[in-house]
Amino acid sequence: MNAFLLALDTTHEFGSIALVEGGKLREEVLLHSPDGFGHVLFGHLGRLLERHGRRVDDMECFAAASGPGSFTGVRIGLACVKGLAEAAGRKVVTVSNLEALARFGTAKQRAVVLDARRGEIYGAVYDAAGHSLHDPIVARFPEWLATLPEGEIEFISSDFAPFQPALEGTRFEKSRITTAPRALAAAIGAIAYERYCAGLARDPAGIDADYIRRSDAELYWKEN
Repeated sequence: MNAFLLALDTTHEFGSIALVEGGKLREEVLLHSPDGFGHVLFGHLGRLLERHGRRVDDMECFAAASGPGSFTGVRIGLACVKGLAEAAGRKVVTVSNLEALARFGTAKQRAVVLDARRGEIYGAVYDAAGHSLHDPIVARFPEWLATLPEGEIEFISSDFAPFQPALEGTRFEKSRITTAPRALAAAIGAIAYERYCAGLARDPAGIDADYIRRSDAELYWKEN
């Protein structure tokens, strides 16, 4: 199958978009918009497609990060792919940012971490096949460490430096730490393409966000 797929991530200020063809990345673009993506996203999407001589109607599927992250950012990304998919008569795949992060690891057990603000993190554990081993949660980092499974753990984050000191004196002190890129759209696109090929893409009206934290998260996210 040589279908085209458009993937995007707008869940934090460093967003990204990616064009995937036949499961292979054609181009990924890192975006930075501290004020949100509502006013810039469609322009970047249009230019990406133009560079590759493609139109929205050429896409067989659309994909977006479902969260966690900024409530507004998650909603913008989902609304964008829902609108494009409905206009083109296509389906949508949503992918957790945490699962996308796990793609950058190599260990059998991959603990992924995202800053959730207010001294908390979003954390989850995946195996090498991308299956969840530990349900995503929001918690303080030391508390989350105490819940992790036995065995070798690889930590994956776009910025693990704030959490590194908490590993000292624990069984994770010598654990492998992998730094993932800020741009997650390519990883989201790769996962989404696999699901599309497996017949798991969904009608755009049926997709939803995965905020993990209660609705006051937007206030927390905007602090600092």
